[in-house]
Amino acid sequence: MSFAIWALIIGAILITMALLGTLLKRLPLSPGILYLAIGYALGPAGWALMAPDPLLYSADLEHMAEVALLISLFAVGLKLGVPLRDKRWYLPLRLAFPSMVLTVMFVVAIGVFLFGLPAGAALLLAAILAPTDPVLASDVQVEDSSDRDRLRFSLTAEGGLNDGAAFPVVMLALGLLGLYDFGSGWRWLAVDVLWAIAGGLVIGASLGALIGKLVLYLRTRHQEAVGLDEFLALGLIAIAYGVAQLSFASGFLAVFAAGLALQRIKEHSKVDKPSSAAKVEVASGAESEKELATHSHHAGTYMMDAVQGFNGQLERLAELVVVMVAGAMLSYTYLPHRAVWFLLLLFFLARPVSVWLGLIGATSVSRDQRILISWFGIRGVGSIFYLMYAINHGLPEPLAKELIAITLTTVAASVLLHGISVTPLMSLYTRRKRASAVEQRRSRP
Repeated sequence: MSFAIWALIIGAILITMALLGTLLKRLPLSPGILYLAIGYALGPAGWALMAPDPLLYSADLEHMAEVALLISLFAVGLKLGVPLRDKRWYLPLRLAFPSMVLTVMFVVAIGVFLFGLPAGAALLLAAILAPTDPVLASDVQVEDSSDRDRLRFSLTAEGGLNDGAAFPVVMLALGLLGLYDFGSGWRWLAVDVLWAIAGGLVIGASLGALIGKLVLYLRTRHQEAVGLDEFLALGLIAIAYGVAQLSFASGFLAVFAAGLALQRIKEHSKVDKPSSAAKVEVASGAESEKELATHSHHAGTYMMDAVQGFNGQLERLAELVVVMVAGAMLSYTYLPHRAVWFLLLLFFLARPVSVWLGLIGATSVSRDQRILISWFGIRGVGSIFYLMYAINHGLPEPLAKELIAITLTTVAASVLLHGISVTPLMSLYTRRKRASAVEQRRSRP
């Protein structure tokens, strides 16, 4: 297919999504469903304009999913404005570690007894499907850094944390399959678990804080380094990921932590948001915009707004590309035997039970919040990345085909089920939360 035809198709899709963006927000479905359908129609089962064979193009697909994850993880970090010492962080930490480990154990058992997989292959399947997705979960994420809702915050931070936390489990599974030399168990624990997680968070946080403070210093003290905030976002993502990977730490957690650290740079500003007068000044021309960007009261917030706006657009574009490709890949797989039972056990048993056990003793979480957290364990881009990562490490073709079928079926089912339910469930949750707040105010003396 010629470049001109590709340009026509991509342009038509992007313009259509721009025109229908407001309408889609009112419909009881997520954009991911539309992207999946478009990808399937463009794939071999439809017009055959895309042919992303997961075995043939696994390396390209791995890099594509990896880039999408990095963009989304950075965006998630930028949205989480809750102070690190706030007790709200206990919830996503429980979800990203104890609950994820429990999910892995459940999926291993399901893989062994339902599909007859060997223990190493079942563990790899569990590691691929264990992390929730920060890309497709945008409808349940916090709306901005000032959002303190426990449900949205927990799901957002969980998606940011567990994509990196799942990596050690993947490496353990590849080691059990003879595809990765992790040496002794102590080496795996020390390097692939403890150092990868702690090192990634420290490296990312240090770079995010250092670069953010440097930019603010140059802007407020010397009126330099103004503009090109897009380069700042992309550069910080790249350098945090590169330094972490070269240090054998988690690049995903480093990028997430870099976003968290950069978001806190605006605390150096003396006000949280630019005043309305300042916003009017920005509209008057480039000089006024530069004054706002270098003003000691507004520089931090101005920088964050610019970086968040650009990264948010990138995140939407990454979602479009990856989910479309996932839709096209469905043509290369088959519906696994007992797939329905697997999906029912994963969505209605493994995830809910893992969440409820992981949140034992968390009295700050309401019943509605527990139910919705249990349901919105969205699987997507993270699962596709780990699947392609395993294939590129020499996964035998018969096992690769089986894991491709199970993973893509799960991702497609998650896009459809969670995409259809997210709007009505979150609307109901918001109404009930407002009604409860009204009742509490009325009951006060």
